[in-house]
Formats: sequence, C-alpha cells, structure tokens
Amino acid sequence: MYNIGDLIVYGKTGVCRVEGIKPIDPEGTGEEVLYYALNPLYRPGTAFVPVNSDKVQLRPIISRKEVEELIEKIPSIDVKAYYNSSLSQLIEHYEKSFSSHSCLDLIKLTMSLYEKRRNLEEQNRKFGVVDGRFMKKAEELLFGEFAAVLEIPIEDVPDYIASRVGDEYLE
Repeated sequence: MYNIGDLIVYGKTGVCRVEGIKPIDPEGTGEEVLYYALNPLYRPGTAFVPVNSDKVQLRPIISRKEVEELIEKIPSIDVKAYYNSSLSQLIEHYEKSFSSHSCLDLIKLTMSLYEKRRNLEEQNRKFGVVDGRFMKKAEELLFGEFAAVLEIPIEDVPDYIASRVGDEYLE
C-alpha cells in the first residue's frame, strides 16, 4: 500500500502523487472500498483508484540510479522502425510497449519512432498521425517520470538526456 505523498506511476496517466486514501462506496451498496486519490503531476484532475485492484496498474516511480542507468544504456539500444500498413496492427504493436509499464520499453518505442520519422523524412514522406500520437504519449510518460525523479522541469528532460548521450538519440 502506498502512503499519502508518495509518487507513483498510474497506467497511461503517468506520475501521480497520492493525495489521500479514503473509503468510497462505489456502487451505493453500503460496502466501502479503500481508494487512492491521485493527482497527476503533469495534467489536471484527480483519479480515484481502488487500493486493492488487479485491473489497475500502479507502481512506484523508479530511482535516480535507475534513471541514470537507463540513460547510459540508450547508445547501446538497437531499435528498428516498425512499419505496418494495417492501422490496427500498428496500434497493437505500439500499445504492447505501453502495457509493460516499463521505462526501458518506452525508451525503445520512442527511439524506434524517432528512427521511423528520420527514415520517412529522408524519403520526403510524412510521419503518420498514429505514429506521432504514440511518440507524444511515450515521451510524456517517460519524460514525466524522469522529471519527477530528477526533480527538473519536464521540458528539460530531453536536454538532460542529450547532455549525457548526445542529440542523435533524441531526433
């Protein structure tokens, strides 16, 4: 169980602060269930999530050491751009990277999308809307967690990574 004030990652919402833990009767049956009140760090709103749920992905944010180790791995990560003319298969492929809730998988996804964008630009072709949407979401989740851990503004994360590994991995 998390405590009030803890920073956790909640599914595709990203980093949230546990603002409260309170009983709620979600179905009006008189049976109360404990819920976390989560405030996302990088978007407005509050999410109420059952404390004991197998359906909801919650995990603690990673440590500063883990962030640094992940950033150090970036130059050695070999990724390939993923192409598929079937929109549903393309979406399914990208969604799979999100389902693990792993920063390493988000790095791989982001890097593969950077590679795809680079390849398409070299051919004077447009980067797809779906590709762009998934790249933006992966960056939001990854950079949001790194920003929270490093205690820097989210917009400074790409420069922080580039200062450690070079710009070519972020373009």
